[in-house]
Amino acid sequence: MLGLGWLEVSVIIGVAILIFGPKKLPEMGSSLGKTLQGFREGMSNPSQEEEENSYIDKD
Repeated sequence: MLGLGWLEVSVIIGVAILIFGPKKLPEMGSSLGKTLQGFREGMSNPSQEEEENSYIDKD
């Protein structure tokens, strides 16, 4: 992974709480999770438009 220990992770979380506040962090984490999930789904299941473009490029 990134090679971060518990101390580094706790410092990052502490700084994030100071900057954004404790009420905003769960909302930001949720939106980040949804973004990553959408990205993973997009990578594993290309849309119909992308499939059509790949057939055009092969000709």
